[in-house]
Amino acid sequence: QVQLVESGGGLVQPGGSLRLSCAASGFTFSSYAMSWYRQTPGKERESVALISAASGRTNYADSVKGRFTISRDNVKDTVYLQMNSLKPEDTAVYYCKALKMEWGREYAYWGPGTQVTVSS
Repeated sequence: QVQLVESGGGLVQPGGSLRLSCAASGFTFSSYAMSWYRQTPGKERESVALISAASGRTNYADSVKGRFTISRDNVKDTVYLQMNSLKPEDTAVYYCKALKMEWGREYAYWGPGTQVTVSS
């Protein structure tokens, strides 16, 4: 059974840090690109950061470049999002996503999300 479970969200003051984790099970984690998305009420879910499966290449949304770092541990089947210098506009539900394209077919799995609130 495929499962993605995010953790590490919470309430933090502006300028603070949080580290999100997403533990995966039920599929070959190392074969999947992993992403973090976020969503606020009334807005579309937006991509925040991505890390590729093979090379570990990363990509970030302009709004988080220099502040957020995505990483993965293929032994623990876990992807992380280190968030520094947090701003109130970073407040959202954060989701992790696993994605693989194989033989023209897309395999995508989502976690249930974890709330991050940045407020004084």
